[in-house]
Amino acid sequence: MSYRVTLIPGDGIGPEISEATTRVMDATGVSIEWEVMEAGEKILEQCGTPLPDTVCESVRRNGVALKGPLTTPVGRGFRSVNVALRQELHLFANQRPARNRPGVPSRYQDVDLVVVRENTEDLYAGIEHWVGKDAAESIKIITREASERIARFAFDLARRSGRKKVTCVHKANIMKLSDGLFLECAREVAGEYEDIQFGDMIVDAMCMKLVQSPADYDILLCPNLYGDILSDLCAGLVGGLGVAPSANIGEGCAVFEPVHGSAPRRAGQNVINPLAMILSGVMLLQHLGETEAAGRLEAAVDAVLTEGIHLTYDLGGHAGTSDMAEAIAARLRG
Repeated sequence: MSYRVTLIPGDGIGPEISEATTRVMDATGVSIEWEVMEAGEKILEQCGTPLPDTVCESVRRNGVALKGPLTTPVGRGFRSVNVALRQELHLFANQRPARNRPGVPSRYQDVDLVVVRENTEDLYAGIEHWVGKDAAESIKIITREASERIARFAFDLARRSGRKKVTCVHKANIMKLSDGLFLECAREVAGEYEDIQFGDMIVDAMCMKLVQSPADYDILLCPNLYGDILSDLCAGLVGGLGVAPSANIGEGCAVFEPVHGSAPRRAGQNVINPLAMILSGVMLLQHLGETEAAGRLEAAVDAVLTEGIHLTYDLGGHAGTSDMAEAIAARLRG
């Protein structure tokens, strides 16, 4: 079976890690035709926008995309190109796994959890205004529809991936209406999944528990802002953003991307760790139903990490981006 996938290389280091990722994914033997679409800062002058309509049209048409990091222009245009893309494509669920990798330094072991983040509302809805000249106000939006939808996504993911527990993260002790509604919806949906354990925790306590005993947690169900913060915390538990993949999933399409930024000062130097985007490629293959190929790619990544020869500088080695990608591809080719 052949797939057509939108590829958005991105800004800064994006083109380098995109090339590395497509190389190893092609080495799995899965037939993928990459439809390259440009977005971000480098396309702004040409198109007058960092997110041309053709990009979203391509993702809708193909149903799936692999995206490098994008730079949001400062002082003009979108508040965030990434947020605009998620809103335009109605990508309501953000899924960010955090798992220990062999050979990746970490203070913790046996971490294997997923942050599931509602992606469309909360404070990130961007409803802000001035109150007079000396105060600004942001409005927090939480709806029953979006809260129930993301809760079902989290519980379905638990069933699909063999996970046992969902923990709802909130601040309902203070924000009794907004976070209270999110927690209420999570509890109601939990009642439909008797095979999955459910618990809840106030967000500040959750931060403490994650640095005390992260292996105790499985799936964290979060509103938008808390999910954004906790997903970076969880990446720190397993070695940092260099090994942090993610998926943004909607009802009609999905976009897979590394969590980290575009690092423009490192662009063109062939030194960046490509694993966050390669592991996003693993998630993309799983989404397509190519579970065997996804498993082989993930195993090849772990084998290269265990061997410890072709590692980039942040992992303690001296290999370039392309060298690490080729080592992974060579493992796949046998």
